Formats: sequence, C-alpha cells, structure tokens
Amino acid sequence: MKIRIEIPDERYALIKEFIANNQSGEFNSHGPLNLLTLVDMLLEDVAMTVSRPGSWEGANMIQVLICHGYQC
Repeated sequence: MKIRIEIPDERYALIKEFIANNQSGEFNSHGPLNLLTLVDMLLEDVAMTVSRPGSWEGANMIQVLICHGYQC
C-alpha cells in the first residue's frame, strides 16, 4: 500500500535532524535510519499493539497512544 502525507516544513526539519543524529546502523533493530525506515518502524509498533500487546514495542506504543488520549 502506498500512502502520501503532508507535514509542516518545521516538523520535517526536526524529523530530519532526529534522523541525522541516529545514523549508526549498529545495535538497533532496523539498521541505518531514514524517513521510510522510521515511518515503517513506528507503524509496525502500532500494529504490535494488536498482534503482540505484551511486547515492549507494543506496550510502549500503547503508552504513547494513551498519552495522546486514544483507547488501547
């Protein structure tokens, strides 16, 4: 599935800075970070709130979503 989104330039600049500060491919789960990897990883963690809610990825994402006011 392809998804296209628009985000404010200021937010994209901050995301690019985050990615630039996290370029090491060592000791992480998804290798060197880029925008596609970041989005895929976060959506994978959202999916784990259903498929593996007890995993640390799913459980931590549930906490993030609850903090934003969503029911999990």
